[in-house]
Amino acid sequence: MTTKENLKKYHDWIFKCSAYQMALNIIGIDKQTVAPSAGAAYRDERSAYLAGELFSLETDPETVKLLKELKDDPDVDAEDKRAIELYYKRAIDTLCIPKDEYVEFRKLCDESFDAWILAKSKADYSIFEPYLKKVIESQKKLYGYRDSDKSIYNQMLDDYEPGMNVEKYDEFFEALKERLVPLIKKVTAAKQINEDFLHQSFPVEEQKRFMDELLKYLHFDPSWGYQNESEHPFTSWTCENDCRTTTKYIEDNVASAILSTVHEVGHAYYEHNINPKYDGMILSEGVSSGMHESQSRLCENYLGKTLAFWKYHYPKLQKVFPMQLEKVSLEDFYKAINASKPSFVRTEADELTYPLHVLIRYEIEKGLFDGSISTEGLDKTWNAKYKEYLGIDVPNDKLGILQDVHWSDGSFGYFPTYALGTAFAAQYVHAMKKDLDVDSLLENNKFDEVMNWLKENIHTYGFRYEAPKLMKMVTGEEFNVNYFLDYIEDKYTKLYQL
Repeated sequence: MTTKENLKKYHDWIFKCSAYQMALNIIGIDKQTVAPSAGAAYRDERSAYLAGELFSLETDPETVKLLKELKDDPDVDAEDKRAIELYYKRAIDTLCIPKDEYVEFRKLCDESFDAWILAKSKADYSIFEPYLKKVIESQKKLYGYRDSDKSIYNQMLDDYEPGMNVEKYDEFFEALKERLVPLIKKVTAAKQINEDFLHQSFPVEEQKRFMDELLKYLHFDPSWGYQNESEHPFTSWTCENDCRTTTKYIEDNVASAILSTVHEVGHAYYEHNINPKYDGMILSEGVSSGMHESQSRLCENYLGKTLAFWKYHYPKLQKVFPMQLEKVSLEDFYKAINASKPSFVRTEADELTYPLHVLIRYEIEKGLFDGSISTEGLDKTWNAKYKEYLGIDVPNDKLGILQDVHWSDGSFGYFPTYALGTAFAAQYVHAMKKDLDVDSLLENNKFDEVMNWLKENIHTYGFRYEAPKLMKMVTGEEFNVNYFLDYIEDKYTKLYQL
């Protein structure tokens, strides 16, 4: 067959795969938001079946042969070649897995999520532990089918962030610990910032009123974006013009839903702004987790926690909550939302202590996969690490080991990308500020101009380039963790007058 005919077959195949993927994504969104819990078993069985049909499509021997031909075809252009190489790698990594085992694993993940929800509601790790154990055993078995000389955990790390491994992450986290731990000690010893007023009663319905205004400011347009609520905020999408986010409202924490919304909208913008010709393709859906987290963390911290951002929003928040905030100055509010102190929940953590939350999960994951840590008693291991790194006693499993959803679906190797993405973001912001007066734009309701810069320089490429290449394109330099460390030291030295 000619190159043109092969490419036609290839694009027809992508369309079919994207149809199944769309169905599974929407079912997944529904599951985590509004679907009745009593129907879980019925839905889980059928979504596992659909996942199996997609598996068959993606690993069809004729398609794999087609991908190999196109991969080696000199007449295929660079963009198609990049996508085809990624599809081929994914097919080879998946082809070796027996379909029935893959379907069973997908069903297990759905059941595991249901068990996690129940366990979290009861603050009882023992409900979730048998499922976590099965998920880990299944992951080890499925990864064991691959023809790889890498350890299973290194393969997982590489799946989420190509090129990363334990050795590189160990070096990265050591660099963080070296400068963050002494700074955390100084901040802890300094005069503490009052943040009590953030934890009054802020009725959820009133928070939602403010959220409507915030989403308009963010230009999160209902024509392509939609926000719902879930136990754990997340973003999912079916195409550039169908991006779904969720948030979680907490009555006695007014900043939580606001900052989680800004975070998730950062994810949504990434997908919305990717070159439309990549829609439904791996160049859109395959963006590395570190790159994705760089954009959500950039929006949440480097934009959403700035004084400039709140110069615009704080008067509006005061109008919604006059009783709670009318006597609180903008300066005091800004200090409070940036205050640093050891805490239990990663998603609520301040910028300074946040990387230690990620480090704890990374160390646990390494142990779970090298056999040095067991799922039995993992709640106690978790609590001991929080005592060691953050000096706090975890009061219950809901605020401890059950707080994150990610392990329920086998997303091991994902957590480290939160810290890596945060550090990527510092370097991107440094480059962006050479071109834009970011503070002025945030203060004057021009968030869209900041997003346009990110679109033109980062988002539009999707997964056309891997993180190291894109970092060099955008900033002119290799990734350098010191951009993040310098930023965080400068911010907290000023905030606490160290």
